[in-house]
Amino acid sequence: MSTAETVIAGTDDLVASAAKLVPLLRSRAQWIDDNRRLPADVLGAIEDSGLLRMAVPREYGGYESDARSFVEVTAELAKGNAAVAFCVSVYATLTWMTGLWPEEALAEVFSTPNVRVTGTTAPTGTVRPVDGGYQLTGSWRFTSGFLHGHWKISVAMPEDGPRVPVFCLVPASELEIVDDWHTFGLQGSGSVTTVANEVFVPRHRVISGEDFYRNVAKSPANAVKPSYRVPILVTTNAIQVGQFVGAARYALSSFLERLPGKPLTYTDYPSQLEAPATHLQVGEAALLIEDAEARAHRFAALIADKIAGDESWSIAERVSARTQIGWIARQCRAAVDILAQASGGGSLYHGVPISRIQRDLNAAALHAMIVPSVNIELYGRSLVGLEPNTAYL
Repeated sequence: MSTAETVIAGTDDLVASAAKLVPLLRSRAQWIDDNRRLPADVLGAIEDSGLLRMAVPREYGGYESDARSFVEVTAELAKGNAAVAFCVSVYATLTWMTGLWPEEALAEVFSTPNVRVTGTTAPTGTVRPVDGGYQLTGSWRFTSGFLHGHWKISVAMPEDGPRVPVFCLVPASELEIVDDWHTFGLQGSGSVTTVANEVFVPRHRVISGEDFYRNVAKSPANAVKPSYRVPILVTTNAIQVGQFVGAARYALSSFLERLPGKPLTYTDYPSQLEAPATHLQVGEAALLIEDAEARAHRFAALIADKIAGDESWSIAERVSARTQIGWIARQCRAAVDILAQASGGGSLYHGVPISRIQRDLNAAALHAMIVPSVNIELYGRSLVGLEPNTAYL
């Protein structure tokens, strides 16, 4: 284990660091879309900000930030660029997951400053046991942030024996890339397909799906921390949810900035600012965003309270955690759609943010764990007394 000093970074400091990045992220938005990745200056600024340490264990110089910090930081980053916020939230999510591995694996991963861990939890690969570990083969789509990643969590099924998935930590350099991320949203996330061809994974870098989803931390230091007993998908949702609020806030602020003096074509209004329809649109969008932000903060507060009491999580609470991110995504998407419709034809130009925000937010809401309709259905099932129709809680 590292002997790094325990580091404490408050939410306000982290949010301030994120806010300083916003002008750069906005200025590089078109490059990010065109090149489907993050530019070197943005990546360097993120590293210098310290935000990549938020999910790193304190024993390795990290902050172990709480849910509120993640909500507010990812929201701030999304005010600059949603793809950047998405990548940072993915790195944080997978970095936090890495804390479940044994110390030998943690020492390897966290020896890299500003380490970026990526991954997917879909078991689309296979493993077979060999001397000292496993051979991993397979391909995994939607590996967000991989183009700038150092490590990847890949999930696979055993070729023989019990059909229980295993989670493998693999250096990014040992995987191949299929450059297939040609999309209409979140282009900068670089969510390419990754491929493993008989990659050897030492035993200490492999944990079972049973241990993973039961939060059985193999690190003695992390095993005693209440934060590592929060269900994996609850933590994931908390880290991911802020980006929707921030993107919607950016859409609203950019709409209001363009409003003064903007004509409402083919009407008698000299300015769109004077039209009652605009007032209704702005008011409804703002209320949707305010409600989504309040819900995100309540969700973060619930996690903090349960960690403070080292309380277990019921099935109903796990279902609710998925419901939160689905409903927040839906509210923010609805708000941005209203603002995009109100923005007129002039918003189609590259220099106007609203179309990009709308595309990126819609793309993020298509994530399989976030899709609003799926999560709302899950909540409805629980209300009528049916069991969840998924193990991913």
